[in-house]
Formats: sequence, C-alpha cells, structure tokens
Amino acid sequence: MVEELFNTLKKDLFLISGPCVIENSDMVMKLAEKIKNICQTLNITYIFKASFDKANRTSIDSYRGPGLEEGLKILEKVKKEFDLPVLTDIHECDQIKPVAEVCDIIQIPAFLCRQTDLLLESGKTNKIINIKKAQFLPGKDMIHPVKKVESTGNKKIMLTERGSLFGYGDLVVDFRNIIEMKKFDYPVIMDVTHSTQKPGGLGGKSGGNREYAKYLANAAAAVGVRGFFFETHETPDKALSDGHNMITPEELEKILNNISKIARI
Repeated sequence: MVEELFNTLKKDLFLISGPCVIENSDMVMKLAEKIKNICQTLNITYIFKASFDKANRTSIDSYRGPGLEEGLKILEKVKKEFDLPVLTDIHECDQIKPVAEVCDIIQIPAFLCRQTDLLLESGKTNKIINIKKAQFLPGKDMIHPVKKVESTGNKKIMLTERGSLFGYGDLVVDFRNIIEMKKFDYPVIMDVTHSTQKPGGLGGKSGGNREYAKYLANAAAAVGVRGFFFETHETPDKALSDGHNMITPEELEKILNNISKIARI
C-alpha cells in the first residue's frame, strides 16, 4: 500500500492536512471527514496529519498533545474509519517503531532534519519519509538529509518547504528553494500554513498571518508544486497550538479550488 501511495504522490495533486496537534478524538474525526469530502469533490489525494506530541513548543506551559499511545490510537481510528493514509511527526528514535505500525508517512520536523539517527532509523521502516526543510537551510542543502535516508535503501522520500528565517521572529518563502529541491526528483510539498508563522511572535507562543496562505499556495502551484500542507481547525482562534496560522476547512476548500485550476494550466 505504501508503494502504491508513493507512486500516486509522485504524479498527482495531493493534500496533507489536519489539526496542528490532536486535541481530542471528536475534533479529529470531524475534521478528517470534512476534509476528505472536500478532496473527493476536487479529485485530490488526501493524507490526514496530526501530531500526538508537539515537542518543540516555545513555552513549557504550551499544550503538547495526548502523547504517543493515545495519539496513535486516534490516528489509527482515522485511518480505518475513513480509509485514509495518515502522517505524523516524530522527535525521538524510540517513537519510530510504534509510529511505523500505524502511519504510512513518517515526518521529520524541520528543526530535526539534520539528526542522522532519526533519519536512518526512519528510513529503515520502509515507510514514506517526509523531511521538512529547516528554517536555517537552503533548499540545495537538503541533499544531505536525502542521502541519509537513501543510504538505508529507502527512496520513498518527500521534501517540504516551510519558510526561511528572516530576522527575528519572522519567516519568508524563497521559491528558489522549491526549484532546487525539485532537482532531487522527489515530491516537493509546500507547507503553506507553517510558512505564515511568526515563531515566538506572541511571547510564549508563535503567531502567524494566515491571510497570506492563499497567496503562498497559488505561487507554489505556479512553480510546479503538486503537494500541499495545510494545518486546519474548525475554530483556529481557539486552537491549542498554531492557531494564528491555521485555516478553517471552508477557507481550505476555496484555496484548493484555485490550486486545482493553476495545476491544470
């Protein structure tokens, strides 16, 4: 199934989406169903994403999630009930085996994309590995994380752009990075909502400018991106993590409509 999924992602328009972090089972199930229906209407392959633990929060007081065991139970429920591939991120090597038993795609967080052991152990699972580009790396330097995963014999790799650090507490997207990463001949994903983030912008938590999401998405589609990452929430302003850069399913549907038109052109 993973091989078939990866072959689809190499050629078709696809979406990775869900809440930043699992808040509870009900909200996850409602979001998954709503986004799946949107993607079916637009003929877009959909991968559900949510984190069981946000280990890189700004403040010690920030909500992190339900934890590995409970989080994986909820992700498995999404996978079975809606027949969807699922993705989550890992932070430590001992999380890899249990995550691989449930998830089709293992995500390496941007801050950890140079962590050799994390890349090697993830690669050995033979799952699809989505490596997010660090905010401090140029796109061309992502060849090194790629080679680490390739060294395990696993060539089911995806690369995700999520903005570059620009001064203090701000990100910009340099679309040259996308062009450079496309040269590696692996699917490149535009993480639209994280690219609108303002790290630490609200003191003890990150801020964001979600109103820029549609423009970044359209620009990415125009340079040939066919994979898109949006964190979504029914009420972003009440979200327990990344609320200022998340969008609603209704906003997502409008943006996906535009992306689909650009992709067809």
